[in-house]
Amino acid sequence: MLVIVLENAPPRLRGRLAIWLLEIRAGVYVGNYSTKVRDHIWHQVEAGLGEGNAVMAWRVGNEAGFDFVTLGKNRRIPVEVDGAKLVSFLPMDNKDVL
Repeated sequence: MLVIVLENAPPRLRGRLAIWLLEIRAGVYVGNYSTKVRDHIWHQVEAGLGEGNAVMAWRVGNEAGFDFVTLGKNRRIPVEVDGAKLVSFLPMDNKDVL
């Protein structure tokens, strides 16, 4: 299983992903492809993302059962702790506080 979530992505990239994957919600794409095709799809995201951000998760045979990569500016960043990949939150900027 492959899942890609986009935020603030250009319409061209969203259309390109819709060729390969099923868009089950706005900006949420799912499919089931080989590693080679998954890498090709991620290169399309890297090339077309612009100012947006993206995360891709897929099934692997590790303890968690999945792995993921991120791209673009986001408060959530992947960190590795004792061999496990977790998500850390960056502090909010003062301009982000309401």
